[in-house]
Amino acid sequence: MSIKVKDVNYIYAEGTAYEIHALKDINLEIPDGQFVGLIGHTGSGKSTLVQHLNGLVKATSGRIYFNGRDIYGENFSMKDLRSQVGLVFQYPEHQLFEIDVLSDVCFGPKNLGCSQEEAEKKAREALRMVGMGEEYEKRSPFDLSGGQKRRVAIAGVLAMDPQVLILDEPTAGLDPKGRDEILDQIGLLQRERGITVVLVSHSMEDVARYVDRIIVMNHGEVRFDGTPREVFRHYRELEEIGLAAPQMTYLMQGLKEKGADVDTDATTIEEAADAIVQWLKSKQE
Repeated sequence: MSIKVKDVNYIYAEGTAYEIHALKDINLEIPDGQFVGLIGHTGSGKSTLVQHLNGLVKATSGRIYFNGRDIYGENFSMKDLRSQVGLVFQYPEHQLFEIDVLSDVCFGPKNLGCSQEEAEKKAREALRMVGMGEEYEKRSPFDLSGGQKRRVAIAGVLAMDPQVLILDEPTAGLDPKGRDEILDQIGLLQRERGITVVLVSHSMEDVARYVDRIIVMNHGEVRFDGTPREVFRHYRELEEIGLAAPQMTYLMQGLKEKGADVDTDATTIEEAADAIVQWLKSKQE
């Protein structure tokens, strides 16, 4: 089991007038190689939760285990944890600072003790993983487009060879083309390398299309946890907590209400198209 969260609570400004119970008795297990979507309205606790997973924030109570080891244990190395559990913040391009792209991506491996030669090898491999060719290596990161900057920032984390990649709203502020390119690349990486990916997102279409499992946060608690089909069956409850289902869910529900015997669990365009074709075929038989 890659990550296990047991009875975790987190309280901001505990004991003061500004106290906020941000996480409440969280219990989760995220196995190796799973692609997880984490959704919730603003203030639901999702960003706070992912910052616990690489030790950036320490739980007020409860335990977190990485590969069976308690990350709060006396001999546990937080530096090792953060090299294995990579966290990419929202707008990660704000963290770019080196003179050129290659140097920026080398920063993480060098900080972990790699030689310059080894760091450059890892950096080049990571840049290729996110679709950035050799022609970008000597360019200033500040001259790149928003989507390209985002790729460089993700490459900086991948260069440290993490087992787990956590992305907090990685497509925020990007146009549709840039968003699709980033998520397609992340999906490809997850399949080819078998890494665990945790994707924090506000886009129901994105999580329906890419993830194996959705965790829904609400007021610091886990409200739903299951496959996209299982979670989006609760679209009415999701609306009550300020969320929504993918557009295809509403389309299929509407067709069902009009008398079409279609699969209302379809959440992507491809699934919806298949369900409608099956229904039309059944009518012709």
